[in-house]
Amino acid sequence: MGLKVYINGGYFEKDEAKISVFDHGLLYGDGVFEGIRSYDRLVFKLEEHVDRLYESSQGIMLNISLSKKDMIKAVVETLRFNKLDNAYIRLVVTRGIGDLGLDPRKCKFASIIIITDNIKLYPEKLYKEGLSIITVPTPRNIPEALNPQIKSLNYLNNILAKIEAINSGYEEALMFTAHGCVAECTGDNIFIVKNNNLITPPAYLGILKGITRACVMDIAKKKDMAVKEEVITRHNIFTADECFLTGTAAEIIPVVCVDKRIIGDGKPGKITLNLMKEFRKATKTDGIKY
Repeated sequence: MGLKVYINGGYFEKDEAKISVFDHGLLYGDGVFEGIRSYDRLVFKLEEHVDRLYESSQGIMLNISLSKKDMIKAVVETLRFNKLDNAYIRLVVTRGIGDLGLDPRKCKFASIIIITDNIKLYPEKLYKEGLSIITVPTPRNIPEALNPQIKSLNYLNNILAKIEAINSGYEEALMFTAHGCVAECTGDNIFIVKNNNLITPPAYLGILKGITRACVMDIAKKKDMAVKEEVITRHNIFTADECFLTGTAAEIIPVVCVDKRIIGDGKPGKITLNLMKEFRKATKTDGIKY
């Protein structure tokens, strides 16, 4: 028996898990989502992810019929139902079924979807040896047009940058703001280490305030590292002592080369490796058991 997908309170086989072609999530990317991880039957930062989901929905005036408590319960029950000890959870809320026009008032009920499965964003080798990435011309959406704190279903901006990376022979792309400052990668936040300072771009530039990003910053502060949110340029990346990416799916992955410039000594740095170790510890203790 395969994994079941939760849709609006019911469970469906993967091949039978369907939404209407009139759902505005499909037609217009009108909806929000969260990616969440569970480790050894503990859903990491589940409450924080659900809080952000509801903030995103508030930002686009999308009413979610379930309370936060019931949403958490639904995620946990779906994991139990599928008997998954370790999983990637995709929690999706669409505007729901409407007509072919844009008018969201035509969508009477939001659709709630919970997918639980396994994910491996990068091969284990890259976590040990480091990732090479490339900068791309496609800029990050300006926050005045679509605030990045809203995790909407429209990821075309990120996908276009990802295509540019793939076409150049790379797995990941580094995106900039419209003014040429470092923003984030297509699915991950970016950090650099310089003179024992941990530095990441500030949220006001138009980046997602990632939950893994916040966790790493908290870990670093507890280790008495100086943590700074500062504007970063390409030059800062090229001359950094260390560099790494963070995200729910990627976790923490070292970056050792950007635009064919070697970062540090070309190997995952000591601070990065230590943060990776401490992050793995956090995933065993910070969340909701099921």
